Amino acid sequence: MATALLGATILSFAPILYQFSETNPVTGAFFRMLYAIPFLLVLAYATRGQDSRTGRTRSIAFLAGILLALDFVGYHSAIDFIGAGIATLIGNSQVIIVTLVSWKLLGERPNKSILLALPLVMLGLVLISGIWDNEPYGEDPIKGVIGGIFAAIFYSAFLIVYRFSNREMAPSSNLQLDATTGAVFGLFFIGTIPLGGIGIEPIDFGVSWPAHAWLLLLSISCQVIGWISITYALPRLPAAHTSFAVLLQPVLTIVWGILFMNENPSLQQSVGMILILVSIISVTLFGEAKAEPNQE
Repeated sequence: MATALLGATILSFAPILYQFSETNPVTGAFFRMLYAIPFLLVLAYATRGQDSRTGRTRSIAFLAGILLALDFVGYHSAIDFIGAGIATLIGNSQVIIVTLVSWKLLGERPNKSILLALPLVMLGLVLISGIWDNEPYGEDPIKGVIGGIFAAIFYSAFLIVYRFSNREMAPSSNLQLDATTGAVFGLFFIGTIPLGGIGIEPIDFGVSWPAHAWLLLLSISCQVIGWISITYALPRLPAAHTSFAVLLQPVLTIVWGILFMNENPSLQQSVGMILILVSIISVTLFGEAKAEPNQE
């Protein structure tokens, strides 16, 4: 449990460290993944004898990483538009999406809490977007909500494929290495093709300080230590403890956003955040289909 809580706490700082770097979404995502690979290579080499996966399942983990790349583009964009706390909370609504998809594809039937959660999340997203708000927080709340939804969809897809790729229960570092490599590949492709027409800036390959110092810290702390801690600990915990660890990360991110980034959501946005948080809690605690923690 201590390992899970440590991992969740470390991961809760990820969007704050990204904001400190002051890089664009694709640049921040690309380098936070790229800088993690040497450390993951060392760990994967040390545990190579415990990895019984076939080339096919490793390629599935690589594919999961490409889906993760799309998630990060949406997630980092949402952070820029609406702040770390709200963006992270929207992204964690993937718990609901994974539960629904697992029900349809894997036969993991959830209970009726999902029926209550869906309309609450929809109402929460509308309130967060600031449509009815005179002074909503964020540079562009509507774009922030769209980016957050985009992130939640692709993070859900990543989790389902990632889970499928680890049926042999390989060491966490080895699985993380394959997925991270896939994410680097996907982000490089996204960041080097002209997508300015839809508002996606290319990767800035010019290394500058302290921007890349923040990204290096983000990479080592979150992509390596935090995520490996979580993926190691959660399968070994009772369901109730797992739920608590999963929920700790977005709650802490909201706190850090207020303390370190002076984020100040409006009353309507705060109500929307509460509705989404209640929905996530209900599905996480009472839904039978299990969802993985957010590594963002």
